[in-house]
Amino acid sequence: MLKTLVIGLPVMLLCLMIQATLTGLSVQHFLRSITPGAPQLKTLANIRLLMVAMLILMLGNLLQITIWGALFVWLGEFTELSEAVYHSAVNYASLGYGDIVMSKSWKLLGPLEAVNGVLMCGMTAGVLMSMLQLQIKQIVTSKHLLD
Repeated sequence: MLKTLVIGLPVMLLCLMIQATLTGLSVQHFLRSITPGAPQLKTLANIRLLMVAMLILMLGNLLQITIWGALFVWLGEFTELSEAVYHSAVNYASLGYGDIVMSKSWKLLGPLEAVNGVLMCGMTAGVLMSMLQLQIKQIVTSKHLLD
């Protein structure tokens, strides 16, 4: 079990760093686009900003799933990356199908990845919601100024 944690925790930390970096870049891009004093963003521009952020954040999640899958191949649990990535995605999304089970010595990596996935999906949702709230606040504020 200690060996699993020694392998899994650095991968989880790498995934956390990836998600934090991509989240920061997305929020920075978004905030630059709605700076105070800038003209009001059009609805399509608001949607585009959220879609770009969502794409960046989802690519971050997919990259993390692939990293976990590559780890499973490296550990010898799978011979094909596609099967390992499928298993990783099931863990990351905490679906827990159970159609593929890893060996006893690496089994704990599944729940560890699930915790990682729950945190990262929650972070993605939180960032997108914050961006949407800022857009709504900007629109409401600009409408009050026009009245």
